[in-house]
Amino acid sequence: MNKRLRNATAATTEPVIKKHVELCIEQRKGKQLKEGLMQYRNIVQHSNPESVDAVVRPMLEAITLRVVEAQKSAEQITMDSIEDLDEMETPEDIILSAVSGEQSKDRTDRAVVTPWLKFLWEAYRNLLDITRGNVRFEVLYQTIANEAIEFCKKYERKTEFRRLCDIMRNHLQTIVKYAHQANSVNLSEPETMQRFLDTHFHQLNTATDMELWQESYRSVEDIHNLIQQSKRPIKPQAMANYFEKLTRIMYVAKNPLFLAAAWHRYYNYIHRQTKYFSEEELQNVATNVLLSTLAVPIIKPSSRIMSAAAKENKHRTQRYTNLLFLSSAPTRVSLINDLVSNEILARVRPELRPIYNLVEEQFHPLSICKKLAPILSEQVATNENDAKYGTLLCNVILTRLLQQLSQVYTSVQLDFIFRLARFPAPFSMTSSAIERFIMNGARRGEFQLRIDHQTRSVLFDTDPFDGSQSSSSGAQLQASPSDLMRSQLSLLAISLSNAQRVACPEYMAEKQAAKEAAIAKALQTLEEEHRSTASRKLVIDRRKEMIENALARKERAEARERAIRQQREQELERQRLAEEQKRREQE
Repeated sequence: MNKRLRNATAATTEPVIKKHVELCIEQRKGKQLKEGLMQYRNIVQHSNPESVDAVVRPMLEAITLRVVEAQKSAEQITMDSIEDLDEMETPEDIILSAVSGEQSKDRTDRAVVTPWLKFLWEAYRNLLDITRGNVRFEVLYQTIANEAIEFCKKYERKTEFRRLCDIMRNHLQTIVKYAHQANSVNLSEPETMQRFLDTHFHQLNTATDMELWQESYRSVEDIHNLIQQSKRPIKPQAMANYFEKLTRIMYVAKNPLFLAAAWHRYYNYIHRQTKYFSEEELQNVATNVLLSTLAVPIIKPSSRIMSAAAKENKHRTQRYTNLLFLSSAPTRVSLINDLVSNEILARVRPELRPIYNLVEEQFHPLSICKKLAPILSEQVATNENDAKYGTLLCNVILTRLLQQLSQVYTSVQLDFIFRLARFPAPFSMTSSAIERFIMNGARRGEFQLRIDHQTRSVLFDTDPFDGSQSSSSGAQLQASPSDLMRSQLSLLAISLSNAQRVACPEYMAEKQAAKEAAIAKALQTLEEEHRSTASRKLVIDRRKEMIENALARKERAEARERAIRQQREQELERQRLAEEQKRREQE
């Protein structure tokens, strides 16, 4: 650790550091290993940074080999401890398991394997700390980070993986904070940004495989921030992977609206990538898009009964919207419109296509559950991937049933609703569950109804001033009172216009003549406007081309200046090393 060694060269110190690393591994001295590597990094980072790679890689391979040997040794110790193969458990094992809850193999692993696993994890953590934030070791840093992620995945170290994610997140924040310093990592470089994106995608994939959903969400946020900073467009396969992981995260978060939005975004990225995704995969994704969209709850709570929790969710909704790269929050109506306009139904499995027509297009309150029961029991319930939407679909179907009943009846018997709302197993709902669903919807303002327990009937109320009850989607038999109230003024205006047409024919003739004159004038100016629009488009295209050329020239000039600056720095460094060597020879 002597400071005078900083004037030494890589050629003279590399054999020493390799021996130092070997001895530290032999004795499991993590602190001394870190101090030696930091000293060696300071010696060679200006003259020969590649030599750090030559020291670090064999070191990690040696420690990993020690872990494998320790595992084999532990297995051998466990086998040797079994004296009689016919005897299931010895009395000693029974007593120890009653006291500690551990098997003999667990105790052996803790004594033999765990120390080497701990030493390997400490080595990864120290190396990340040594190589962070330095452009000379940036490739090595990404390699170590990927190997550390694989280590956590292979040995199922969830706690260490969380710590690793926090470490890498802090390092990324430090890079952004000190980007102006010399030799710092420059995220504006496309190759550097791509390496960071690859590492964080690896982190996201591992987090979802280990079912660490909180870390998955944080990794998605990190990737989203990197994508926004990236100047180069992201590969479609990487973006498809991003949205596929978001669908899994939103499913765990139990957010049906953004789950459906994530499936829509995922489909939009892969349906043109036919050379990377098979027709069967596209059909599976399209089926998920359909079922997740139909499973989104239909009615929002009434604006007059807006709960405090819904207001608190506004910030979360905005974050989810940003993660999906959407300009505004999705709604059920917009998702249904995308489902139809993008022709997604054509790719859905044929046996599931009738669900859309039965839920969204047709009006049949007395037979909706009966018609959907065969599809739910034979298609949805038998497929593990589709069955997760079954409960939400039944809730939507029950909501549609109550909506359509309210347009036909003013009151119905509860037993009548129970007979209509029969769903196949495993989605069947008891009478108490249906009644609880109705009451929860009424309490939140989703349904306008009352339950009369004395007569065991449901009374449908109609509030003409509540616009949230307007059924903008789904089949309608007649307009609701709120729709009629909203259209009163427009209907009055139409009636007055018709009366004016009969009572004042001269005024209507003048109005028609003015309209015809305006049309004639518009036709005269149409050609001129078309020419001006075309010329304006040419000017815009020319300016856009000039701006792109200027940006390309600027990037080439910056790259040239950067190369000249790096060459000048290397020349100065060579001169400094030569002068230092000359001074040492004179001394």
